[in-house]
Amino acid sequence: MSEMDDLAAFAVLVEAGSFTLAAQQLGCSKGQLSKRISQLETQFSVVLLQRTTRRLNLTAAGAALLPQAQALVTQVERARQALARLKDDMAGPVRMTVPVSLGETFFDGLLLEFSSKYPDVQIELDLSNTYREMSRDGFDLAIRSDAAIDQRLVARPLLAWHEMTCASPAYLERYGEPRTPQALAEHRCLLNSHYSGREEWLYHQQHELLRVRVSGPFASNHYNLLKKAALAGAGIARLPSYLLPAELAEGRLRWLLRDYQTRSMPMYLVHPYQGGLPKRTQVLADYLMGWFKRSGEALDRL
Repeated sequence: MSEMDDLAAFAVLVEAGSFTLAAQQLGCSKGQLSKRISQLETQFSVVLLQRTTRRLNLTAAGAALLPQAQALVTQVERARQALARLKDDMAGPVRMTVPVSLGETFFDGLLLEFSSKYPDVQIELDLSNTYREMSRDGFDLAIRSDAAIDQRLVARPLLAWHEMTCASPAYLERYGEPRTPQALAEHRCLLNSHYSGREEWLYHQQHELLRVRVSGPFASNHYNLLKKAALAGAGIARLPSYLLPAELAEGRLRWLLRDYQTRSMPMYLVHPYQGGLPKRTQVLADYLMGWFKRSGEALDRL
């Protein structure tokens, strides 16, 4: 046994007042306990106890050592309690609300990866483009744009995405590639019905703002449907950059008008303001921050 174990045994023995009771508490025999005390006395070259048939009396050396041994027992117990609390805090639900397209794009693989590392954390994911009142609706975490953040929330920058104008090689072979934003007026464009100004696409070049009136055969408020339509060759779409790494890398979609800037939108990981998050929530938040950082770096390399 280690010297620390022997010190703890010494403290338990003095508190119990007898070898019999102390051995029961420690789960060992009286002989084993006596041997441990003897080892401790040999280690320090002192006599710690005067032993009689009726009682144990501390020597001066024993009295000097006892507070240190008791402090060690207290520290061990505090460590045990801290680990128990940590274990309890790492088990249980975390409720999170995420925009639909972001959740559909990332969160199946991301959460599967997280769950393999933290199997006792149960994640309840709400996919919605509707604003959720986090405290009222019982959510622990959310991903939101800056427009939705208020002073009651703590916000951590998660990612920044911009709209990318893209089309499939099949569409471009059939209809040609627009070289300027103005040329989009002659193309079949896939419109986002979530925006009231869906038929006006904005571009920036240097300090010039370009407004282009567009039209097309299909509109939807669902980014993934617009992406599927673009992949099928139905038209030109403007999609969030986070939706497109695989399609661009594999050549199934091509990024058009790269010299022209489009709107950029920061996204934040937010939670209600409070003194400290439960450990399971904090671990998920930190994991998300790292995961999206790696994803952003991969997109930048395209």
